[in-house]
Amino acid sequence: MIQLHWLEWLPVALYLLITLIIGFYNRGDSDSEEYFILGGRQLTLPAFVMTLVTTWYGGILGVGEFTYLYGLANWVVFGLPYYLFAILFALFIADKIQHSRLFTIPDQFFTHYGKTAGFLATGVAFLITLPAPYILMIGFLVHLVTGWSLTLSVVVGTIFSAVYVLTGGFRAVVRTDKLQFILMYGGFLLMLVVLISRYGGFHFLAERLPPTHLNPTGNISPWVLLSWFLIALWTFIDPGFYQRCYAARSPRVARKGILISVAFWFLFDALTTTVGLYARALLPDVQPVLSYPWLSHTLLPPLASGIFFTALFATIMSTTDSYTLLGAITFGHDVLARIPRFAQTSRVRLLRVGLVFTAGLSILLALVIPSVVQLWYVIGSICIPPLLLPLLAVHYPTLPWSPRSTVVNLIGAFILSAGWLVAGWAMASASGNFAYPWGIQPMFPGLLFSILVAAYNFMRR
Repeated sequence: MIQLHWLEWLPVALYLLITLIIGFYNRGDSDSEEYFILGGRQLTLPAFVMTLVTTWYGGILGVGEFTYLYGLANWVVFGLPYYLFAILFALFIADKIQHSRLFTIPDQFFTHYGKTAGFLATGVAFLITLPAPYILMIGFLVHLVTGWSLTLSVVVGTIFSAVYVLTGGFRAVVRTDKLQFILMYGGFLLMLVVLISRYGGFHFLAERLPPTHLNPTGNISPWVLLSWFLIALWTFIDPGFYQRCYAARSPRVARKGILISVAFWFLFDALTTTVGLYARALLPDVQPVLSYPWLSHTLLPPLASGIFFTALFATIMSTTDSYTLLGAITFGHDVLARIPRFAQTSRVRLLRVGLVFTAGLSILLALVIPSVVQLWYVIGSICIPPLLLPLLAVHYPTLPWSPRSTVVNLIGAFILSAGWLVAGWAMASASGNFAYPWGIQPMFPGLLFSILVAAYNFMRR
């Protein structure tokens, strides 16, 4: 536990208060399903950029953990592949999503592949939307500064991060994201300025860091690096990208907004990775996932430390509320609303039920797998293979995918990847390192199965 000075608490308290005011503020927004999910499809370019940038960068403690352990490899794993796939998404998919006028990724499957494929895709998509990694990070922060148990910290952090979404939906998320955008960049820029002015630049880091930390691959196995690189394919199936493209005012806003966001992600990656390297150089014996908050509390004056803590909370909460809403949409819109007994129930009410269910399940998952990086790895490994190729085929009808092959792919690719993951857990060494069959990472069998299904479809054309 960190004993915070009252000046460290002050910026955090003001931020939480202002966030609740902004989140609950209602300017006469419509209570329709379209407004709750997409804000009336009126998202402007500045708002698009700020909400996409903040939503896509919630894993700040995971970034700190990975940088602390592996150094510059953080940029190779969590930066470079995501820029590439985001640019491809902007150039080839964003305008197609915007033109479709649907609501969710499962809507695409229901529309193009039928009911069975739609419900199977809903199950996989729901796993992607679960904000468990971000809820866990909120819990770590709350636990660190209050001393409460991790369970209580996770529950309290989740409630605070998502309560205003119950009333405001997507518009509440966008309004709070604008504030969080400013805070996350301001906090890390402040920290980096202090670090460089006090300790110097690259020469200081080169003297204090293990040599592997300045190696772009960090001596990580090529197969593991490739697996992480492929997990960046998450971009093509990410519900947050789809929601913002659906909500954009025009195809141009969606396409240009993603390209501008890539530039902002590059800037923020530069800030976070550099600060993470300083944390490893200055604090070699702290828990990696908490390296950022310990660096702030140890190094900065109380008020400046409070601003940095606020940046951490803002970065995580901006993603927690977005993904909690996305989970609510997937469960409420794509599951409950398609069940006949709920046909007469208000769609917004179903979405709110979905939000509570999503938050509860995410809390449970965060407590069962208390590692941010591991949660990312598990979810990406089992969800990308079944969804990726059939979803791309939706946007490019010349790619041969039938409803039947989609169902086969959703079931087979998911089971293969999940089974491989479970086998790795069962074969884990005494040190806790997973031992996957033949050293093959769990995503590869699922992707191979999906490619074989695609090849079979192509030959039958």
